[in-house]
Amino acid sequence: MTDQSRNPPDERVLTAAAQRGDQAAFGMLVQLHAKRAYAVARAIVTVHEDAEDAVQEAFVRAYQALDRFNLEQSFGPWLNRIVANAALDLARRRKVRTTDELHESLAGSFRDPGEADELRRRLGEALAQLPERMRSVLVLHDIEGFAHSEIGKTLGIPEGTARSDLHHARQRLRGMLRDLRND
Repeated sequence: MTDQSRNPPDERVLTAAAQRGDQAAFGMLVQLHAKRAYAVARAIVTVHEDAEDAVQEAFVRAYQALDRFNLEQSFGPWLNRIVANAALDLARRRKVRTTDELHESLAGSFRDPGEADELRRRLGEALAQLPERMRSVLVLHDIEGFAHSEIGKTLGIPEGTARSDLHHARQRLRGMLRDLRND
């Protein structure tokens, strides 16, 4: 284990260096935050490729806005907000997907009769039926482990709204997947 892997560089030092034009420092910030950024994007857009596109767009936006970043703040939440906005923008642009595409993707999941695949398929369908913000809150909290306050900051909603959305999203999922409990 190298010294750098045990003691990662200070985020504020990297951010300040990136603001001065140090592209390697920005590259290190990208490496530090790429997984979390992807998780935020994937919570909003359910397609892997869309999440990757949103993350890439967000890093470009963050780089372009670095001069406006306040070094007194933490870089991660600021970046997550940019990621969420990029993902929401992408979701809005791609909202109108043809029903044929949806039916083709669902039909492909029927080929494997395994129980785990059926559960995964049903869960995916149920998540897709949730309103975008509810789905985002649910995935960010229950899968990615974000705190309610982090979700609120990331999605630009009050913490109480994040809690409420999570509660309602779980209720809806339970209702949609109720029959699985009886199988």
